[in-house]
Amino acid sequence: MWRFAIRLIQIIMCTKSPVSRFCSLLTASFFLIGSSAYADDLPDLGESARAELSPQIERRIGENIMNEIRLREPSYVDDPEINDYLTRIGRRLVSASANPTGDFHFFAIRDNTINAFAMFGGFIGINTGTLLAAQTESELAGVIAHEIAHVTQNHLARQIAKEKQNTIPALIAMAAGILVARSNSSAAAAAVTSAQAGMVQAQLAYTRDFEREADRMGFQTLEKAGFDARSLGDFFERLQKNTRLYENNAPVYLRSHPLTVERISDMQNRAQESPYRQVVSSDDFHLLRVKLRVQALTPKDAVSEFQNQLREKKYGSVAAAHYGLALALLSARDVAGAQRAYEQLETLKLSSPLAYGLGAAINTASGDHAGAQRVFREALQRFPEAKALVYGYAESLYAARLFDQALSFLDAQIRADRSDYKLFGLQAKTYAALGKRLQQHSAQAEHYLLQGQLGQAVEQLQFAQQSADGNFYEQSAVDARLRELRKLQAEEEKMKRNGG
Repeated sequence: MWRFAIRLIQIIMCTKSPVSRFCSLLTASFFLIGSSAYADDLPDLGESARAELSPQIERRIGENIMNEIRLREPSYVDDPEINDYLTRIGRRLVSASANPTGDFHFFAIRDNTINAFAMFGGFIGINTGTLLAAQTESELAGVIAHEIAHVTQNHLARQIAKEKQNTIPALIAMAAGILVARSNSSAAAAAVTSAQAGMVQAQLAYTRDFEREADRMGFQTLEKAGFDARSLGDFFERLQKNTRLYENNAPVYLRSHPLTVERISDMQNRAQESPYRQVVSSDDFHLLRVKLRVQALTPKDAVSEFQNQLREKKYGSVAAAHYGLALALLSARDVAGAQRAYEQLETLKLSSPLAYGLGAAINTASGDHAGAQRVFREALQRFPEAKALVYGYAESLYAARLFDQALSFLDAQIRADRSDYKLFGLQAKTYAALGKRLQQHSAQAEHYLLQGQLGQAVEQLQFAQQSADGNFYEQSAVDARLRELRKLQAEEEKMKRNGG
């Protein structure tokens, strides 16, 4: 059945519309979690699921989907500050999960609806609407912990093992029904009815089993990670109460994560049995929500909103209100005003990578590249793993035409993490500025390869071969790398001919 999963992705890749392709990819992930043959009890964690779908295959499927999302889906949030924050929260939770060494990737989708989803290979997406709907950091962490549990409990692989009893046409029909349900609940009824009625009923029952298991494991992870364990039940209860306003058009999260009174009561009972713990949301949580709010408004409206908050003292966090005003003023290109607002933020002694990033951005906007670089260097001393600061510092060095310094910094970052395609992109751009064509194309090849664009990577290495500015060792390295990638191309072509 794992071949069916890969083939399904190949079919989806042929979809012309990026939006429909993206929805279909997510639907594939969801329905492979949710649809099943009849099951009364939670299935055992066993080798049968892994025999059907190995971790390596899961990761490959997840990477294919993730690359497609990054490259073609406009709602993908390509904002390193937002994804940095989700990664920090996610890693903290993963370290307290059933698989503390698991390889997870967290990212955001710009969508006002409340939703989160787990895909193959530990890729977990969170809608920006969920970030804004969560009233505390623990509530957000609870949603993420729940999705982590879907992965650590092998729900995707276990589902594949169950699907051996179902035909491929029935699975595709079920996927189409769930896809329609995401956008049009009335049309969904007809689409789902056209699939096998018994299969639909089984899908709902099995999904609830998975959800209950993810609740229990998510609760344990949340508590062990030091968050408020009550938050998961509180968030879900608030969602359920608000559902009454939606009538038949429930939010996406409730359609893909069906809630019951039993589930909420179970979470609340578990929370009551745990010792009380007061957990304060981090500054980053408040700043991130403010950043999303500024991005959702026009610069003029954002400035007005945060000026009113500060004047009337109606805010959840005074630091976040000052941050919001400075960010809004910068968006409105009032650099002097942004600087004054930022100075007010500095008096609060806030230690946050988002605050440092804003300070550096204001310096850059005023033409003070040296000042921006000082801010970045200080920030990286405190937050060396913050990708937004890493990219920002490299960009600042590039803008100041300090190309050799930029390359030295990027080389060190790449040695520490060769999986970051953005680092190679920045490296390629810097080599281009120096006229080093072979190295430019070599770096660009790695940039493409890490995004799943093997053909483009091969093409870049061919350009590197044709460059006349490399020495013998550099040319030899290009030749060797090109042979490796051509071998990968041949293997992929063979897999396509053999149907996956």
